[in-house]
Amino acid sequence: MTLTLPDVLIAVTLIICVPVQFFLVQNWGNTESSRSYALHKFLNHLSRFRDDYLSWNSWRKWLIKTLDLGHLFPTITIESDPDEGESPAIEVMRYKHKHGYFSFSPEPRDSRPPAVMYRIGQVVVHKEWNYRGVIVGWDEVAKAPPEWLDQMHGKDNFEWRKMPNYSILVDTRDRLSPQLTYVPQVNIELITNTKIIHPLLDDHFESFDGAQYIPRPWLKTLYPQD
Repeated sequence: MTLTLPDVLIAVTLIICVPVQFFLVQNWGNTESSRSYALHKFLNHLSRFRDDYLSWNSWRKWLIKTLDLGHLFPTITIESDPDEGESPAIEVMRYKHKHGYFSFSPEPRDSRPPAVMYRIGQVVVHKEWNYRGVIVGWDEVAKAPPEWLDQMHGKDNFEWRKMPNYSILVDTRDRLSPQLTYVPQVNIELITNTKIIHPLLDDHFESFDGAQYIPRPWLKTLYPQD
């Protein structure tokens, strides 16, 4: 039996429809914002699939690795441009935090999940411990080593793992030793007209506009929707 081009296209379409249907069933919510987010997330997955498997660069890497053709593809060095948001900081994160724990994933948050209430640069206070801090990262759900979650969240707060969690530079006036904490969304709230003191503040932000901190280009690249 000879397969024609239409036969192949129909088969490919049917194969693609199965994971698409599964994705939509799992992620399609009841509200307009959740449906919009699910669609945006699906389109991002398609875009990354294209970049990972259908682009010339991905095929070039495969040829170099599989067929040992590195001599045919000289390495191209690209200068970092701070104005375009490029920074060695992202490469450092990629090296030091390969698991992406504590919001240190180098993958850009191209869309904002409806459940994420706060943004990088906003100043918050911990509801229980009363320390102030500024948000430098977030995860849609907690992303940390299991043993850390067991110790910090305990058995009575399992729902904390399923909600957004935020990395926060803690004001050294509230805790003398410079700290970065990872806090469930339910435990923080916004405060205004408050500056934070922390030795890593200038690494993450350019200025304070009176309401929140303005992220440096490398951080804005990771959180373009914030």
